[in-house]
Amino acid sequence: MTMKRRFGLIWLVAAFFGSLPLVAQEDRSEPDPTLIVGRWDVTVQGPEGEYPSWFEIKRSGYRTLVGSYVGQFGSARPVAEIKFDGTSLRFAFPPQWEPSRKDVVVEGTLDGERLRGVVTDGQGGTLPWVARRAPKLERTGAPQLGEPIQLLNGTDLTGWHPQHAKIKNGWKVVAGVLTNAEPGNNLVTDQTYDDFDLSLEFRYPKGSNSGIYLRGRYEVQIEDNYGKEADSHYIGGVYGHLTPSVNAAKPAGEWQQVKIRLVGRVVSIELNGERIIDRQTIPGITGGALDSDEGAPAPLMLQGDHGPVEFRNIVLTPIR
Repeated sequence: MTMKRRFGLIWLVAAFFGSLPLVAQEDRSEPDPTLIVGRWDVTVQGPEGEYPSWFEIKRSGYRTLVGSYVGQFGSARPVAEIKFDGTSLRFAFPPQWEPSRKDVVVEGTLDGERLRGVVTDGQGGTLPWVARRAPKLERTGAPQLGEPIQLLNGTDLTGWHPQHAKIKNGWKVVAGVLTNAEPGNNLVTDQTYDDFDLSLEFRYPKGSNSGIYLRGRYEVQIEDNYGKEADSHYIGGVYGHLTPSVNAAKPAGEWQQVKIRLVGRVVSIELNGERIIDRQTIPGITGGALDSDEGAPAPLMLQGDHGPVEFRNIVLTPIR
């Protein structure tokens, strides 16, 4: 080997090993994603008061962060990429039901154990928000059933109230059946509940849409989807989050029965005698939730702002 070639080889080896500390230093300088990875319960300050929101941040590969987002209305939406520099985060996604055609943009910064930031509203302005980590809601031990509670007295709306005081209440009891005769308002129990078994029957006319909000936060969809492929947005699904294994719906106009067990975040749903969701974890709230305080007991809510629907034999059994 000539002296010139030997010198060149030594120079290449030195250059290679000399570059290693720089690579390691670059890796150490990358932001720690564990600071924000996880589920976050969000409260947004809207023009007419607070409303709940939610997002989840996950790792994809070595460096990329992805996630999903739930706003005031609609379903969970995928977030393709979340930017995080160690202090601040930013992500965006296309509009869903917002009137604006521009992307929804979420920006925030770490503030101790919380995140704070702004989100664009439906008109392109910005609204402030604050988020805290969502509780795991893990339960230990075998469920202990309490005494069943009949939530309907068959005569009137005792034990229930409309969600919105300024919107006309179209709910009434007709021949023992809870009837949403004039859609426009949701109906909420006066009492709050934690874990429970719930059994009820419902009926709707062709093309109608309703829902059952467990703890006022997780909507189990009720909709005329007979004969369609199962979907998280269709009957029996936890709206936008969990898809039934099968569509067990009956045709519109027939009475149908649903049985639900909710323990912590774990839900099982039986529709018309068929187990369609079996011990699946609900990741977060759904659009239209009463609040995002997932660790607190909350009421049952029946959706009435979409279409006519009837309910009967509503029985809730608390679980301790």
